[in-house]
Amino acid sequence: MRLVYVLDTNDLRAEADFWCAVLGFEREEGEHQTYLALRDPGGRWPDLLLQKVPEAKAGKNRMHLDVVVPDVAAEIDRVRGLGAEVLRPTVEEDGHLLAVMADPEGNEFCVVQRLDGTPGE
Repeated sequence: MRLVYVLDTNDLRAEADFWCAVLGFEREEGEHQTYLALRDPGGRWPDLLLQKVPEAKAGKNRMHLDVVVPDVAAEIDRVRGLGAEVLRPTVEEDGHLLAVMADPEGNEFCVVQRLDGTPGE
């Protein structure tokens, strides 16, 4: 068995650019019309498969990605520079600092820092 995350999108190329920059993933080469796989070059994390859909995002995601990092403020600044939007500013919750963000198409994800000092991996 292999786990792959799938994210609906209207623009495969723009979302691939965003998520590759955020995650350090590489896009699968080739001509893609409906799906585009993003892969961790180290093979450590599951693929993120972008699926082109005609409808715009509506409502809150039922599942989202958490990007766990050593410095939440620096990561928020970095992903905002890539086109993300802050939906909920940083709060402390259950031993973590976290902010709710949205990618350029409005898909929610969180930027998280563990307060116990353990790495984000």
